Formats: sequence, C-alpha cells, structure tokens
Amino acid sequence: MRNLTLISFTLLFSFAAFGQQKKDYSFSLEEAISFAVDSSYTAINARRDIAKAIKQKWETTAAGLPQINGGLSYNDNIKQPVSLIPAEFVAGTPGTFVPIVFGTRHTANATATLNQLIFDGSYLVGLKAAKSFLSFSENTTEKTRLEVRKGVVNAYGSILLSEELITIFEKNKTTLEKNLFETKQIYLNGLIEEESVEQLEITLLDVDTQLRNLKRSNTIARQMFNLAVGIPIAATVTLTDRMDNLILQSGNTAVLDKELSIEENVDYKIALNLTEQRDLEMQLEQSKALPSLSAFINYGTTAFSDRFTFLNGDQPWFQASTLGFNLNVPIFSSGLRDAQTKRSKIALDQAETQLEETKEQVTLELNTARSNYQFAIEKYENAKQNLSLSERIENKNQIKFTEGLSTSFDLRQAQTQLYSAQQQYFQSMLDLITAKAEIETILNTPQLRIRSGEVKNNN
Repeated sequence: MRNLTLISFTLLFSFAAFGQQKKDYSFSLEEAISFAVDSSYTAINARRDIAKAIKQKWETTAAGLPQINGGLSYNDNIKQPVSLIPAEFVAGTPGTFVPIVFGTRHTANATATLNQLIFDGSYLVGLKAAKSFLSFSENTTEKTRLEVRKGVVNAYGSILLSEELITIFEKNKTTLEKNLFETKQIYLNGLIEEESVEQLEITLLDVDTQLRNLKRSNTIARQMFNLAVGIPIAATVTLTDRMDNLILQSGNTAVLDKELSIEENVDYKIALNLTEQRDLEMQLEQSKALPSLSAFINYGTTAFSDRFTFLNGDQPWFQASTLGFNLNVPIFSSGLRDAQTKRSKIALDQAETQLEETKEQVTLELNTARSNYQFAIEKYENAKQNLSLSERIENKNQIKFTEGLSTSFDLRQAQTQLYSAQQQYFQSMLDLITAKAEIETILNTPQLRIRSGEVKNNN
C-alpha cells in the first residue's frame, strides 16, 4: 500500500511538472507583430478601453429610455400615536377631550413608477458625445497598435543585432587567441619584443569583455521582446527572420514616394476627436438654456390590518395610480450659463488651433522621418563599405605583423578599427529597419485598425 501511494504521488507530480512546462514560440517579424497587436498587455487593455466606451455609450442612451422603479414597504406601529378629539364627538362631556388612535397597527405598501424623459437638450448632446468618445477610444487603440508594432520591430531587430555581433565577436576572439598563441611562440624564440604579446592580450581582453556584455544584452533584448509581444519573459522564442532579410524589405524606398493622407494619420484623428468633443461641450452648455420635459406614471397598492394578515388571500388591498408631467424652464441664471457657454467656445477655439498645429506637426514629422530614413540608407551603405575596407586593412596588417613588417601596435589599431566598423555596420542595419517603421507609423500604412465589433470579451 505504501509503494502504491508513493507511485501515485510520483505520477501526480510528473503530470503537474509536464503541465507547467514553458511553451516555446517561433516568430517571423510579421508573425510577432500580428501576435503582439492581439495579445500584448497594452493591446489587451486598449481593447478594454473600447469595451468601456461601448458600455458608456449605452449608459448615455439608456438614460433617456423608460425607467421603472418598484418599492415595498411595511410598517409595524408598535406604539401607535394618540390624538385627542372633543368628547362631544362621541357623546361625552362637553369641554373635555377623548384620546383616540387613528389607523391600524400594521401597514403594507407596494408601488411601481415609470419615468420617461420626453425632451432634454443635454441628453441629445450626450448621445453625440458618447458616439464621439467611442470613436476617440477606437483611434487611441489604433495608435496603441501602431506603437506596439514599432516597439516589436525595434525589439526584434535588437535581438538580431546582438546575435550577429555575438557571432562576429566570437569569431574575432578565436582569431585573436590564435594570433596570441603564435605571437607568444615567436616571443619565446626571442624574435620579437614582449610588448607585441601584451598588445594582443589587451585587444583580447577588450573583445572578451564586449562579448560577455553582448550576451547579457541579448538576454535583456529577448526579455524586452517577450514583454512587447505579451508572453512570459522566461519563455523561449525562436526568431525565423534574419537581419539580411529585414534589410532587403527595409531597403524598398517606395515608402518615400507615398503621399501623406492627413485623414489617415492617427494623431490627426485623435486631435479631430478632441475638437469634436470641445464642440459638443459648447452645445451642452447652450442646451442648458432649453426647457426639459419628463413624464411619470405611478401605481401603488396599500393594505391595513391590526394583525399581520397581508399574506392571507382575503386581505383587502387598495389601489392608487398617478400620471404626471414635469416641466423645467430655465429663466434667469445671473449670467452663469452665458459665462459657461463662452468658456466652452474658447476651449473649442483652442482645440481647432491645436488641430491645425497637429496637421503641420504631422507633416514635419513625416519630413523628418523621410530624412532620417534616407540618412539611414546612406549610413548603411557607408558602413558596409567601411567594413569591407576595415577587413582589408586588418588582413594586410595581419600579414605584415606575421612577416615582421609592422608592429603589434599597428595591428591592434587595425583590429580595433575593424571591430568598430563591425558594430557600426550592424547598428546601421537596425537603424534602417526602425527608420522605415517610423515612416510607416506616420503614414499608417500597416492599417492596424480596430473597430468596435472586434473587441474580444475574453480579454
């Protein structure tokens, strides 16, 4: 029995451990973007903002629809109040009073009231405002998705950059270790000075330090990528795109010729939403000068008894019903409504000015992004040529040093120049990828839009 229990616990823990194994992921860049705009933490909360806006729109709408309220009340007059009446009313001695109790000890009452708004200017404006707020939430969600996309592109590229540099620096380290070994042998034979060995040792220490730092940076970059796409930072992720492939895609300069459609820019749409909201706020203040009209109908039933008999079938109940209207007409506010309306008009003017500023700012941002993109292309081409030249120079110095025609200082200088060119080359690749993503964000070319019908309740 003891062995059976032990086996059962072992199987239980085995299944638990199996169920808790980390899920592995594999993404191309586009797959990572699609996953992130659906599952990242910011995207999920952005969809929830839309869900809240939809509910808020219905809240506003429901305020003008029929409202029914019901109520039940029960009173037990434990000590009923006593009133005095002239004694002559009950054939008593004139000039005296007789105590009497009115009513019954127990009272039950049930009521239902229907209220209906007939006209209210602020309600009509509120309906428009709710619709505008939903549009604003959709546009902010669209902006969130664009920012998520840009963040994923940068995080994905950062991982590829660190991995490329790790590969290069491991190769450099291997070459240096070989050079150092051969140089030590030459030194031991007394053919060169010790300084030549020391120069190579310094270079090797620098490369080894940078390599360790690159490996740590790669770990951080992967964790940042996992956070950006919305998966646990400890999850294992395989990236299927390579840096060269992304460069081929980013090198397509057709995006430079694409015209700006200001109506498609998400920042402009958000600024337009804010202008609409300021206009509705002014309409709301103006609507406060209009009368409001509502109606109600009430139905109630009441029962009285000296004992608690309200659950009996023969208990009499007395009905009552009322129909009424409420009309509220603003007459004089000592200038309050006028001041509020003028203040909201100033706010509208500010929003319209901000909208014009946004149009100009978007144009400037696009021009700046295009300039940065062209510079990134030029920098990439320049870095590629510099890398080729640095490799040739380093190779020549390697040969010269081996043949005793140059010093170790010259070789170290050429190696340092090569390592710097390698880093600049791969960094220029990442800069090119992110520069294109910036233009696409401003132009809104990814079309990562979301409509209210796309909101996922399970998130």
